Amino acid sequence: MSVMDDNKQLTARLSKCYSGAVYDTLREHGFENCVLPSDIRPIDDTQILAGPVFTVSGSAKPGISEGDALLAWTEFLSAASKGHVVICAGQTENIALMGELSAETLQARGVLGYVSDGGCRDADFIRKIGFQTFHRFYTPRDVVGAWSVDEMQTPIKIGDVNISPGDYVIADIDGVVIIPGAHIATIITSCEEVMNTENQVRTAIRSGVDPKEAYLKYGRF
Repeated sequence: MSVMDDNKQLTARLSKCYSGAVYDTLREHGFENCVLPSDIRPIDDTQILAGPVFTVSGSAKPGISEGDALLAWTEFLSAASKGHVVICAGQTENIALMGELSAETLQARGVLGYVSDGGCRDADFIRKIGFQTFHRFYTPRDVVGAWSVDEMQTPIKIGDVNISPGDYVIADIDGVVIIPGAHIATIITSCEEVMNTENQVRTAIRSGVDPKEAYLKYGRF
């Protein structure tokens, strides 16, 4: 099986999970520092975003020319990998790092979604086309004359969480969780087991079993 096929299968399985169960599983395997800052929120909180990570980092560069800023940005759009989720460490409090044309371009190129510690604009359009985007704030201000890409596919850090190419991400209404790539198959399998047990607890509770009794029987609540 090719790496692309393997990623596709893992992504399909991960997409059936949810962030809470994945976090519980990671914690039980000794990975607690895996949740991005809680102010990173989805444009559409009904969707689940999951897949392998493509990393981008950048920084504010006041006065950068329009041409230089947009050239670096379009180089990133060209490089982002199909079947991946872009995670951008933008280090900005007032610049939109995703907008209408960029979202449509990434979606057309097979990118699954986008997560950033920066801002977003053209949000109504992005929501309508269904490009899954997680961000910290809204602003009409874009990268022109203000911000530029520095590196791609190198380790980044958002909040206290280190993120590397090859890691996986799951993001939903509750937040964004990073999964170490070397452990992805184990974590997904364990998470599937967790969710199966939770379903058994749910069925027991609905049938009238006392919650303490259910917990003692299944070891989870």
